[in-house]
Formats: sequence, C-alpha cells, structure tokens
Amino acid sequence: MTTPVKSLPKRIPGWAKVLISVVVVLVVMFAGIRLSLLPGLRDFFGTETKDRSGPALLKSIQDMSRYDAASGNFQVVVDLEKDAKYLPDAIRGTRTLYVGAGTVDAYVDLGKVGDKDVTVDEDRTSATLRLPHARLGTPALDPDRSYAVSKQRGLLDRLGDLFSDNPNGEQAVQKLAVKHIGEAAKDSELTARAETNTTDMLEGLLHSLGFKEVTVTYGA
Repeated sequence: MTTPVKSLPKRIPGWAKVLISVVVVLVVMFAGIRLSLLPGLRDFFGTETKDRSGPALLKSIQDMSRYDAASGNFQVVVDLEKDAKYLPDAIRGTRTLYVGAGTVDAYVDLGKVGDKDVTVDEDRTSATLRLPHARLGTPALDPDRSYAVSKQRGLLDRLGDLFSDNPNGEQAVQKLAVKHIGEAAKDSELTARAETNTTDMLEGLLHSLGFKEVTVTYGA
C-alpha cells in the first residue's frame, strides 16, 4: 500500500507579485473614485479636520508712509501642461486649467518727499509739491475667487499622489497666475489712476487748510 506524496506549494514568481501589487493599487484608486461619486459613502469614510495651530505671533511692526491710491482686480485663466518624453499623456503627464483672481495696488511713497519737494509762498495761499511716480505693489492672489477648472493626470502621476505629502499641488499654476496678473497690471493704467487720485486727495486736503492754488507734479 502506497501513500500519495503531497506536492509542495509553488512559490509565486516575482513578476506575479508585481502584477498583483499593481492590481491592488488600481482597485484602491477606483474604489476612491467610486466613493467620491457616492456622497453617502464618502461621508461615512470621511476624515475629521481639527485645527491645532498655535496662536499667531507678532514678529515686527513697520510704519507705512505710502498712500494706496488705486487697486485693480484681475482675472487670468492659466493652462499649464507638463509632458514626459517618450511616454503618452495617459501614462505620464499633467494638464491643469486654473482660474486665478487677484488684486494689485498702486501707491505713491510719500515718505520719499523731502523739504525741497514742497514749496509754499509767503502768504501760504499757493503750494507746489513734487512727488515720486506711483508704483505697483505685489500681486495678491485671492484664494476665495481662484479655483482649478480641470485637472488631467497620467497614471504614474495619480500613483505618485497617493504617496505625496501634498497631492494635487497647485503651486505652479498659482505662481503663473500671480506672474500674469502682475504683467497685466503693468500694461494697465493703474499707476496713472493712482497719481490722479493722489493729486485729488492732496488738493482737497490743502484747499481745506486755506491754500487757493495747489500744484502737484511727479518725477523719478
């Protein structure tokens, strides 16, 4: 009487392990997409956000001598595409369509006005002021009015987002939006409007102090 010999379990080859890992990752990705399409399940498996930030600390105080005379509101549509060499977009590549809205202030630095730039006659009825030209401030992007319209990412980019500390980062398109808004402000008449408004402000102020003639000019 013979006893059948039990066959030893075969080891899974390396390529099979890699294939199983890829399948598991794809299943997790598609499950995440399905959960995002079902609000009820998304809320059930959702995360709770808690703000544990400490109090803000005042680091410094700077006295301002500039007069903000005008502010422009700008909006730009950024279309940023990044492609990989020798790989199709479905595998590696991103394209983001982003609407950036922000403001740029134009100001006159009154702190640069010296004694020689202000002339008053003996009767104190006439005044002449020479001011520096208006300048543009740093563009400020408004997060409440800026948003991504669409995001297209290849498979490798989606997998990378799973292990990234900042998935779907929008720093690149935000920087481009700020750049384009700043360029648009330079091409606009914002500084000219700021100088006009500053002149009107100073004329009204000096007229209220008894000056009948007020002349405001702008130089370098």
